[in-house]
Amino acid sequence: MQLDGRVALVTGGAEGIGRGIVQRYLAEGAQVALADVNAELGQKTAADLGAHFVQCDVRTEAGDAVHATVERFGTIDILVNNAWGGGELSRVENKSRVGLENAFAVGFFGPYDAMRAAFPVMKAKGYGRIISMCSLNGVNAHIGSVEYNTAKEALRTLTRTAAREWAATGIVANVICPAARSAALERVIATNPEIVETASSAIPMGRMGDPLDDIAPVAVFLASEGARYLTGNTLFADGGSHINGSAWAPELPA
Repeated sequence: MQLDGRVALVTGGAEGIGRGIVQRYLAEGAQVALADVNAELGQKTAADLGAHFVQCDVRTEAGDAVHATVERFGTIDILVNNAWGGGELSRVENKSRVGLENAFAVGFFGPYDAMRAAFPVMKAKGYGRIISMCSLNGVNAHIGSVEYNTAKEALRTLTRTAAREWAATGIVANVICPAARSAALERVIATNPEIVETASSAIPMGRMGDPLDDIAPVAVFLASEGARYLTGNTLFADGGSHINGSAWAPELPA
């Protein structure tokens, strides 16, 4: 029970990687607030797993979700910035500013607001774990997803900067870059099914990761006492894709 007695907030926790993390955290003894914009799915997932549901649009309510977690459980020890709003594959010149602004609202400003809200509670108790879900897409600048790439790289820099500034407080902040069949990826696959084979073939292990069995255990470690001397790091839970860089490049209309 690596997280016995700890309190966690997982944004975007209703499905995919977020759901896997919620499930693992509960199994490790944590009390978990599951935040999601989808009330119906979020309530069902929370009921199925035994988590506490907080309806939250991270674009404007991420800080409120932190406060709701503290109100419910009395504190917050672990914050997982996982929520994402989705997007469509298209070239840079075909993207809209509205799409990029939404990406940053969900993927950067939401985590920023949540981290600011959690900071005083974590600092006061001298313990905190911040885990931000980012992506090799941003590190390698994969084509077709500039809004995702830039928002995730901004979040990675935010997390690393917070790690440096908060290092003496007992708060550690780290990043996971997963390669897994996340909920967002499943939606892209629905309209671009060829991506599964293309992406899997670019992974040295030859498969996409499983949210529960491949990604969530890494999030457990980063939330545990074992990660107390690890901060500002990016862990690539990607089947080896980062070693030489994943070379997949879907065909996109000009």
